[in-house]
Amino acid sequence: MAEAAFETSVPADHPCLAGHFPGNPVVPAVMLLEFVGQALGEKLARRVQLSAVPSAKFTAPLLPQQRLRVVLEVDEAAKSARFTLRAEGRELANGRVEYADE
Repeated sequence: MAEAAFETSVPADHPCLAGHFPGNPVVPAVMLLEFVGQALGEKLARRVQLSAVPSAKFTAPLLPQQRLRVVLEVDEAAKSARFTLRAEGRELANGRVEYADE
């Protein structure tokens, strides 16, 4: 398995934060999974689409402007990857995704 890391953040004015939650915004889990897909595409140097999320555990929120680190262990033969999401030294989420080429 090959390992890769990807870093990003969500600006405080990003549309995904509207209504999620007023006065205490957190980045939605679907956006975190989108970052996993982006990191996977960068690692594989091609466009991919997540086709399944067999497991995902979200243990802490990502706040706007926090630096997010996506760490992947990719199994290209199985077209799957294990992911860990971290911010400020703590784990936010972990799980496994499956993907297909676009």
